[in-house]
Amino acid sequence: MAEHSAAKPFYSVLVLAFVCSALVSGAAVGLRPYQEANRRADQKKNILRAAGLYRPDTPVEALFADIETRIIDLQTGAWLTRGPDPETYDQLQAALSNDQGRPLAKQDDIAGLRRLEKYALVYLVRRGNKTGQIILPVRGKGLWSTMYGYVALDADLRTIRGISFYEHGETPGLGGEIENPRWQAAWQGKKMYSPTGTVSLRIVKGKAAATGDAAMYQVDGLSGATMTARGVENLMRFWFGEHGFKPFFDRRRQQGGIDG
Repeated sequence: MAEHSAAKPFYSVLVLAFVCSALVSGAAVGLRPYQEANRRADQKKNILRAAGLYRPDTPVEALFADIETRIIDLQTGAWLTRGPDPETYDQLQAALSNDQGRPLAKQDDIAGLRRLEKYALVYLVRRGNKTGQIILPVRGKGLWSTMYGYVALDADLRTIRGISFYEHGETPGLGGEIENPRWQAAWQGKKMYSPTGTVSLRIVKGKAAATGDAAMYQVDGLSGATMTARGVENLMRFWFGEHGFKPFFDRRRQQGGIDG
């Protein structure tokens, strides 16, 4: 009887643990749709911020009404007319899969991605039947983390309209300044490509040139965060180079522009 009494509290704790575990698991499953909805709303906010269209006093869905989500084939630069649904396509998961992703050779992987997806999402800001700008997802390694963001380009596919970094693990006050609206605003109007089509944007140490041709291609550095700044520059060079969006841009120019 004594042994039975000593074991009883143990079994009570065990049952309580199982009950709590079941409640936590049930809550996680039940809340998953709400978490996913919040994630998508936050994603749309950052797309809008990159394009300079976000307004906190207006519902995100209303602001997003003029944005069309499409998918492109990164290798060919063609619009994808069959395959994944743009509204549910997970680009990061695609990179990890065998059928929609591939490993990157070390010499090509300047952004530190290791793997690259076959298809990429693009977001078109529509004005009637014309595209005013295009917003593109980018990512790459910084000092401590993978940095995730969006870059908005003008319809000329060369001029930067804005950027938004929304997820990273860089040092607050140093590399974390990639989230600073003032630093992001300095990108507006800069040129991603030279007239010959070379990725020419650079993040310089100190202040960018204020005048002359260099001013079009330079962004202020991040004080005390050289490695983060280098990571941002490398991810831009990757995503706007031959393994990223450049085949898409070349194809669009050959066909008369983004709406061609």
